[in-house]
Amino acid sequence: MDPSTQPPGPHQEDDASKKTSGLLGSFRNNIRLAAEKSPLTPGSRGSRNPSPSTPPDGAPHSPGVTSPRLRTDDDDDDDDRDRSPKSRAVMHSRTEANLARLDSLLKKGASIRRSLRFGSKKAKPQDAFLAVRGEAKEEDRDEEDHNDDEEETWEQTEEAYTLPELPSIPLSVMQISKLIEMEVLEEAHLHLLALRAEFQRESLDPDREDSAVELAKKEKDLSLLYADLRLKISRIVRTSVSLPARNKGLLVHVARIVQEEDKRAREPGGLHGSWMDAWREAVEQGAREKVDAVHLEPTNHSKTSWLAVHLGLLGKAVVEDLEKVKRELRRSYPPSFRVFATYVRSYHAAVGRHLRLLEGRAAQLKDLYALLDWMLHRYRSERLMASPALEPDMSHVDVDLRPDQDLLLRLRDKFCRTVKEDMRVTLDRLVALENEEMWSIRKHPDTDDDHLLTSMFHMDICTKVSGNVVNARLLDAELERGVVASCLGELQDFPKRFHAEFRRQLSSLRADEPPWSEFQVTYINCFHALQQHIEDSYSGASPHGVEAVSKEVTWLLRTLREGLELQFKGDVKPYLRRMMTRKWLTNDDDFNSLRARAELLARHCEAMRPPHRQDVAGAAHYHVLKEYVGQLMKTNYSCKKRKHHKAAGKMRAQCSQLADVFHRMGSREDWLDPVGDHLSDIVGQNNEGDIKDHLQPLLDQYPDFSSKHLMAVLAFRGVLRGREHQRILRRLEQLRKTKKITTATGNDHHGRRSLFRNMDARLRADCLSDVSSFCFTFVFPGE
Repeated sequence: MDPSTQPPGPHQEDDASKKTSGLLGSFRNNIRLAAEKSPLTPGSRGSRNPSPSTPPDGAPHSPGVTSPRLRTDDDDDDDDRDRSPKSRAVMHSRTEANLARLDSLLKKGASIRRSLRFGSKKAKPQDAFLAVRGEAKEEDRDEEDHNDDEEETWEQTEEAYTLPELPSIPLSVMQISKLIEMEVLEEAHLHLLALRAEFQRESLDPDREDSAVELAKKEKDLSLLYADLRLKISRIVRTSVSLPARNKGLLVHVARIVQEEDKRAREPGGLHGSWMDAWREAVEQGAREKVDAVHLEPTNHSKTSWLAVHLGLLGKAVVEDLEKVKRELRRSYPPSFRVFATYVRSYHAAVGRHLRLLEGRAAQLKDLYALLDWMLHRYRSERLMASPALEPDMSHVDVDLRPDQDLLLRLRDKFCRTVKEDMRVTLDRLVALENEEMWSIRKHPDTDDDHLLTSMFHMDICTKVSGNVVNARLLDAELERGVVASCLGELQDFPKRFHAEFRRQLSSLRADEPPWSEFQVTYINCFHALQQHIEDSYSGASPHGVEAVSKEVTWLLRTLREGLELQFKGDVKPYLRRMMTRKWLTNDDDFNSLRARAELLARHCEAMRPPHRQDVAGAAHYHVLKEYVGQLMKTNYSCKKRKHHKAAGKMRAQCSQLADVFHRMGSREDWLDPVGDHLSDIVGQNNEGDIKDHLQPLLDQYPDFSSKHLMAVLAFRGVLRGREHQRILRRLEQLRKTKKITTATGNDHHGRRSLFRNMDARLRADCLSDVSSFCFTFVFPGE
């Protein structure tokens, strides 16, 4: 039986020190008895379950309570029965008084604990008793004044402390468990240490017969109680940020318990593992719970980014919690705990974990942008972790607040892939829109201020690419390069897809219908502008990507130009076939139609951007002159009876008119202009012998002019045979040998000055009727 629970006898009143000790023991026993009589205590009067060994629902149950070596409620009941009626009446009156004040004492637990808590000086039992009595008398004090006093009391927690004297006889397992449950941690820990010391003494006693069994039970009880204590401490620490005013007093005792248990880590009877590590783990778990509890709206694509809203709330919650830690919680701990740094590290880790969870939900560009922007710019900004409210303490925290590089790399890659996919969808949508607004209804394209055919098509593409790149640049230079590469990678395949769809949608449109040619010119202008924008804007960021896109756009521009040229060639083909014929000599209808088609092409070229205007005009100029002169080489007609004068004049005039049209169109092929004059000079000579004098200028301008071509011209002139005919041919061969010019070489520094080389010259049979094979070989060596 606990001596402190007995009524004081005459033999005890002689010793003053024993009086004081008995007074403190009586006070502690009264608290224990009040807890036992509580409705929550098994075996109490208010308990629904009268069995002392069965805890009520919701009360912690320790398997160790049944140990015969530990004090139980039955033991206390036996003590009560052994006492005299007078003693039981005194104890009963004390118990009733303490029960009436139990709730008040628990509410003012922080003040009571200050009277009993560990301090730099050893607390006297009389002081503790007087402090409790004083608290009972001041029960009606104003709550606001009480809180102000507490704020001053908790201004600083010292690093050093002195452990109070342990109780000589510890409470029972159930009683210690009840103290832990009611968060009377300092009392629970003192009795737990006393129980542990008792276990250590008994484990060293060799005379105990039942030591092995009893020690095993007591060790199990200790383990369960310590587990309950650590679990209770963990719960308090986890919720301390949410309830700083309630928990700050408890945290002082939490810190002292952690310090004391870490000192006794090597002694038997305790728990394995560092209590400091358990405290840090509780802080980390509490940070994770607070971060995960931040409100998260369901994904909604039609409204503002749900992720941006969530990240804003997350940042606000983190800053507010760290402000509470700096302002209130850290005062409850000794400096060695480095509370603020631990909380910063824990919240940073919790945020990183939370961001990895958000990574899987972010699918749209706006959400990925919000996530990257928060990680790269907002998280360490003055609005969050660099907040003035957290300084200067934040500058002393040794925590790397940079975002997780692996996560950042994955987000960059996902952002670029999403940009590429979004770019493809946008391009396909633009093609569909172009078909809906232009191709399907055969709408004529608009013109800009420079009277060039144009469309908003390329501007939409440029705007989309530029928007993606600018947004990426605001986030990160590396991300900008990745976005440029993604956009250019998608644009690289676009020209072929566009051309295939363009041809498919316009397959029913005849080539001679005006909108078809206008569409060709419009998209030549659009893709030229797009190519120029890409080259000017992104060559530095992605030179290989720009080169690849430029190559594909160049292919498309060439294809569109060739389509326009093929259309023109098809239009003028029937008119060119009737040049240099009898009808041509007497009728200008075919030539007028030819010139009209050239004028139409000229109007199209006027609406085309340079240099494509010059390229199309030059190609058309070369084709018309080559085919016009080529009809002369077919010897379909021979000028007789002095008709060669009229033919020469007409040839000269028509070549001049064609040159004017094509130069106004933009052709730079001025080297074609003299061919009409030179051929007219040969055809128009009255004296056949004078033809030899006009070969030199023609050969100088067109070194690929051969004997076959000269024979065809002479046949058209009407010089079919005879000695003069042979002299003219020999003269041409002499000139070619003198200048060392052959048909295999040319005076072509532009790469295309070969007007006659690929021009077929077909001679009629009667042109060679009087020429022997020997003479033909002599006249035309190698032919």
